[in-house]
Amino acid sequence: MSVHTFTRATAALPLLLGAFLVGCSSADTTEGPGGDVPYVAPSANAAAASKAAEAQVEADAEASAAAEDAAASGTLATRPAQVRDAFATLQATLDETCTPGAGDCGYVLGRINDQLMGLETSMKAYPSGPGHFKEPVAWLAALRTSMKGDTSTDNLEKHRSELFGTRDRINTWMQGHPEDYR
Repeated sequence: MSVHTFTRATAALPLLLGAFLVGCSSADTTEGPGGDVPYVAPSANAAAASKAAEAQVEADAEASAAAEDAAASGTLATRPAQVRDAFATLQATLDETCTPGAGDCGYVLGRINDQLMGLETSMKAYPSGPGHFKEPVAWLAALRTSMKGDTSTDNLEKHRSELFGTRDRINTWMQGHPEDYR
């Protein structure tokens, strides 16, 4: 096949496809869709849209009422985690340790610090009051005072033994008080 013949065949291809598509089309475009598609009056579409809007308003009102109920019962996400949940996240760090100066040490110590502070918040929000967890709250307060709010990697590494020690001491205390986290 020569280049000249190939060019003519390529140029004829769009014309052939266009003719095929016109011949296959049975939709009447001047009056709307073909006979196989049911006609829907514009008023029916408006009624359906109105019903959808009413349903959305009703759903929004229900969601708002549910949010108000949750706020009244104190189950919003801003409420501290339950002690058992906070303790479970702390327990997930029990096998974690690190060497000061190692690449992951700042992450590990930061995670343990975050878990300890979250547990302290949960213990203070406990329905029986913070006095229920007197010893752990005191240990956490001492750690917080020692760290002076500085959560930089250098400071976390400086207080490494205190972080691990507080975590382990709280774990031992909680194991002796299973009714507080089960």
